[in-house]
Amino acid sequence: MTARKLIIAIDGPVGSGKSTLARRVAALLGYIYIDTGAMYRAIALKALRNSVPLNAGEKLAALAGETHIDLRARDGAQQVLLDGEDVTAAIRTPEVAQAASKAAIMPGVRKVLVAEQRRAGQNGGVVMEGRDIGSVVFPDAELKIFLSASPEVRAERRWREHQQKGDAIDLARTLEEIHERDRRDQERTSSPLVRAKDAVVVDSTAMEPEEVARLVVMLANSRESGGAKA
Repeated sequence: MTARKLIIAIDGPVGSGKSTLARRVAALLGYIYIDTGAMYRAIALKALRNSVPLNAGEKLAALAGETHIDLRARDGAQQVLLDGEDVTAAIRTPEVAQAASKAAIMPGVRKVLVAEQRRAGQNGGVVMEGRDIGSVVFPDAELKIFLSASPEVRAERRWREHQQKGDAIDLARTLEEIHERDRRDQERTSSPLVRAKDAVVVDSTAMEPEEVARLVVMLANSRESGGAKA
């Protein structure tokens, strides 16, 4: 009998390594990788371009409702199309990241994008990462991972990412932003960052990315063959 394709939900705070983990796990399993954070970044980019205030919930929700976001695989990476435009690089700036975290607290925006995320992953065979995948988007996912790491390690990882891109960004300021993002994610009224009760907690502070990925693949293989949930 062919092993069933799972929905793998990976949640965790900013900078914990969710995207790296999800991409690698998807590659190892032959699954589709879906970066939900890219969807919020795309909405934030459009809001910035159209001068829509990030605290205007109804306007942002309307904007999200009329926006088409397409996530595609290209050369082993994810391409993000916003209304047909390739914005893969444009959504990765610090400005858009901060704007996305503000737009993401708006219930109307989350309602629109959660519906899109459910449609994208409903048939299984996907690795989806974000802040509320296991708790809200797919509460019945066969495998849920809550990925964590210390704020200091997460700040250094984010800082190194920007350094490699040539962005001038201060490590101390990055740590401040990590703490601010954590507070915003945990305190928002709509889908706050929480660990699903049946999620496997993985602390990546002292682990290499490949080590974390192999652990998750081992858990996925167990689930695919009929192993019980944690």
